[in-house]
Amino acid sequence: MTPAFDVRSVAGWFRLIAMAEAVSWVGLLIGMYFKYLGTPRTEIGVKVFGMAHGLVFIAFVVTGLLVGIAFKWAARTWLLALLASIVPLASVMFLIWADRTGRIGSAESVPTVAQPGGRAPETT
Repeated sequence: MTPAFDVRSVAGWFRLIAMAEAVSWVGLLIGMYFKYLGTPRTEIGVKVFGMAHGLVFIAFVVTGLLVGIAFKWAARTWLLALLASIVPLASVMFLIWADRTGRIGSAESVPTVAQPGGRAPETT
């Protein structure tokens, strides 16, 4: 696992969930194609990916709130994150923008989730 997706940090969780949100959007869009236009017409894709996307959407919003608090986002960044959760595949675009502008820090300098019984990181 690369340091960018390190689940010991809130930013790592946010990156992972943003990618999962985009994948669930793709599945939902494919499911909608087969429901309305494809042959054979079936609703199974919408049922499966609709539920999955709903759960991942909620996780994206919650982790966005946690990351926004951890990195002290401005109101504009909060609004963009919320908009990215609604527009198909925009979570990946937001993630790239947030990484490049330092909104979620670098992969090496992200706030970590407390580990019970673990040692505190050393500072110099």
